[in-house]
Amino acid sequence: MKSLICPIDSLTPAQMQDVAARIDAGAAAVYPTDTVYGLGTCAFDESAISRIYEIKERPASSALQILVGSAEQARAVAKWDDRAEKLARAFWPGGLTMIVPASEKGAPLLRGFAGLGLRVPAHPSLARLLRAMKTPLASTSANLHGRPVISDERELAAFFDGKADIVLTGGILSRRASSVVDITAEPRLLREGAIPRGELEKVLGCPLK
Repeated sequence: MKSLICPIDSLTPAQMQDVAARIDAGAAAVYPTDTVYGLGTCAFDESAISRIYEIKERPASSALQILVGSAEQARAVAKWDDRAEKLARAFWPGGLTMIVPASEKGAPLLRGFAGLGLRVPAHPSLARLLRAMKTPLASTSANLHGRPVISDERELAAFFDGKADIVLTGGILSRRASSVVDITAEPRLLREGAIPRGELEKVLGCPLK
């Protein structure tokens, strides 16, 4: 199976809508973000989710991130509080993943985990794709589990051609992933990435465990 491979910035509005509809229907896609390249699919499609785990060779004990196009879309699947609002206003769109409790609508996305890892990426073309989708995007970094992330679009296209249905390229990206903060209980920093600990603590007004 040959993949559809093209630069994400070259998609026309009609092509963007077509790609969005294909991912909503369960296609596996690779795409640039404002941090690293991602691999994902429709967050509500169980068989498509299983395929992402298979492509990445990722254990089911590791959760997928949920990408959305706006804080409004995030609030639809999450139980939102003042801490989430402060972090979203300060760092979204951007390199912050927040783990938050799920709302009733978002409960199917938990898949046995305690919270949802939500992010609004700052990549303009990906943001347009996310807003065109009818569902959130379940996402993980575009690499084999435990291997370094792939930052070069040529290497990316060669590796995922025939594995993913759609490969959207975007040049050479950073190898630095998003920072991850868990606010399902007392705030914890699970990964310091694109946003430093000090900036997160300043916005929250408290130290992170």
